[in-house]
Amino acid sequence: MDVVTEQFPCSLTIEVPFPTPRLASVALKALQVDKELSPLVRRAFSIVPSTEATVNGDAAGNILRTHYEATTNRMLRVAVNSFMDSLNFVIEVIQELDTDVLAMKDARHE
Repeated sequence: MDVVTEQFPCSLTIEVPFPTPRLASVALKALQVDKELSPLVRRAFSIVPSTEATVNGDAAGNILRTHYEATTNRMLRVAVNSFMDSLNFVIEVIQELDTDVLAMKDARHE
């Protein structure tokens, strides 16, 4: 076990699928603005392709992956709860304001 793993033994990876790579990118840009407040927690964002996209040869990613590392389970829980609140807000804004999502809603109702 290396020193970093010993200092941050608690970890969690969250993957959130989005309908399009552009929406995943929008969410990433909105969420990465807020830095982790505690030095006891580390967070890393990335966008990865879905398994279906990889099979179909599409290299663009539509899954927002967030990896957390923390010194304790409690610190991990607090950080992830805060992230979930922010993610919920970002998704609500996307649903209300994004033209791609609105177009998808209209297409489903026809």
